[in-house]
Amino acid sequence: MTEEILPAGNVRLAARAVSRDDAIREAGAILVEVGAVDPRYIDSMLEREGSVSTYMGNYLAIPHGTNEAKDQIRRSALSVIRYDEPVDWGGEEARFVVGIAGIENEHLDILSKIAIIFSDDDAVQRLIGASTAGELHALLSEVNES
Repeated sequence: MTEEILPAGNVRLAARAVSRDDAIREAGAILVEVGAVDPRYIDSMLEREGSVSTYMGNYLAIPHGTNEAKDQIRRSALSVIRYDEPVDWGGEEARFVVGIAGIENEHLDILSKIAIIFSDDDAVQRLIGASTAGELHALLSEVNES
């Protein structure tokens, strides 16, 4: 059996992030913690954000590393943090920060699954309303389906 791309432990609830960069570091730290990426991958996530915003709309940001950081990814994984207070993401409000690391082109498939969930306004409201990390994980579990 392959490992889930989004195990329950990678989903967290947080009150607030001090800044966009702190939110990126928190999402990256989960990926490091579970052994999906090398610690340097977080620097590449910050570097990418500096050149292009990863804010996607509907309260969602998907920070990920640069193409040059591919060798720092050990396995594909996601981290999800939902913030009670929106994070200022270059003038937009992000409540969901989804850290992503994808081996080869797996990140494209993962991104499309996340995009489908977040394109549904009712689904986003359910995600905002989830009272526990477990409930949030259950609502996002379709990203684990191959």
